[in-house]
Amino acid sequence: MNHPKVSVILPVYNVEKYLKQCMDSIVNQTLKDIEIICVDDGSTDASLSILKEYEKEDDRVKVICQQNAGAGAARNNGLSIATGEYLSFLDSDDFFSLDMLEKSYAQAKKEDADLIVFRSDQYREDLDKIVKVSWTLREKALPPYRPMTHRTFTDNVFKVFVGWAWDKLFKREFVLEHELQFQEQRTSNDLLFVFSAIVLAKRITILDEPLAHQRRNNPNSLSNTREKSWQCFYNALTALKDNLVKFGLYKELEQDYINYGLHFSLWNLDTLTGAKKEVLFDKLKKEWFAALGIANKPKEYFYNKKEFAKFEKIMNQSFQEVYPDAKCSGSCILEECNMNFKNQKI
Repeated sequence: MNHPKVSVILPVYNVEKYLKQCMDSIVNQTLKDIEIICVDDGSTDASLSILKEYEKEDDRVKVICQQNAGAGAARNNGLSIATGEYLSFLDSDDFFSLDMLEKSYAQAKKEDADLIVFRSDQYREDLDKIVKVSWTLREKALPPYRPMTHRTFTDNVFKVFVGWAWDKLFKREFVLEHELQFQEQRTSNDLLFVFSAIVLAKRITILDEPLAHQRRNNPNSLSNTREKSWQCFYNALTALKDNLVKFGLYKELEQDYINYGLHFSLWNLDTLTGAKKEVLFDKLKKEWFAALGIANKPKEYFYNKKEFAKFEKIMNQSFQEVYPDAKCSGSCILEECNMNFKNQKI
């Protein structure tokens, strides 16, 4: 049986406005030997009908449906039937350059890579233009040779690449060997998969060219709905620690992990709005900083002194003192949110 060179896995949920641009960027790839697995996650708009049109016109397109369970579950569902030599993942409101698969697959094959990372940029919907970003691939932290492993990085292992899946190709054999899966939660569901792959890969290479385009200013994007999933980043961090322990890598990567845990916690806290911001502040201060190993570490342990100073401020001051411009959620809302968290199934 001949397997396609790449399987593209696309979770889809209520993106009728953007889906055709996304699908066109896949079906019109210059690399033709691909399969396109679209997993409809219980859409209530016209998304499924649009997918069916593509399936009818292109025999490389496979559409499967699931009850609404989130993008992580949809990716796992697609992964379970993928047959490609390499795996590509894309969010259904984003899009690829038309030569992305051809260029990244050729480079991956040349280097026999378990994982290839390429640059991405942002499509600003409000400006109707592509905006370059530099932080998605920190090339200065990489060695001058290819392929490489995480042990050759000169910066925090978890900050050299971003913990999302759509600016990378993964060798399917490698993914199956290590039984990598996406977390089945609303947001931060690809962090575990991506960072586990990075620390396990024996051959990593890069392509220093922006080939994926992330849509910004989409109010329905998962990255814009964290009010409903404010705890997901913590679930991802704790699951990553469990994997590092299982892989026998935690002792080696503990300082990088704890520093990244602080960085990601502060980013989530600073960018969260509404009543849940105070809930998260309280959780971090009373429980999660300690659970992540951040508490009781000396100042010298941390790479970023500004982040450590922010951590100390949180530990020693009230929510209103740290965030004077934030609206107080009120004790009744705080109590309700804590009860919801305790009762939520992860």
